[in-house]
Amino acid sequence: MGARRIRREQRREDMAESRVENGMRKMYERDRRKLRMVEIIKKSGNLPYTPVVMSWLSTQLDKPSRLIKQEEVNKVIAS
Repeated sequence: MGARRIRREQRREDMAESRVENGMRKMYERDRRKLRMVEIIKKSGNLPYTPVVMSWLSTQLDKPSRLIKQEEVNKVIAS
């Protein structure tokens, strides 16, 4: 039973280290993705957008993409 505990503790430490390391990468990637999406939205004009953009907007607004209105998109772009 001792070996199992040791492996579990090592795994927990490795996972904690990975979260710190990957968390920084993800933070910067989120910023880059936001810039890309806002650029695509500005180029495209009005609804409907591509599925990738609609999915991102859905996440940002916390609502299904079918319920997103242009006024809400404009607020996201402005912020």
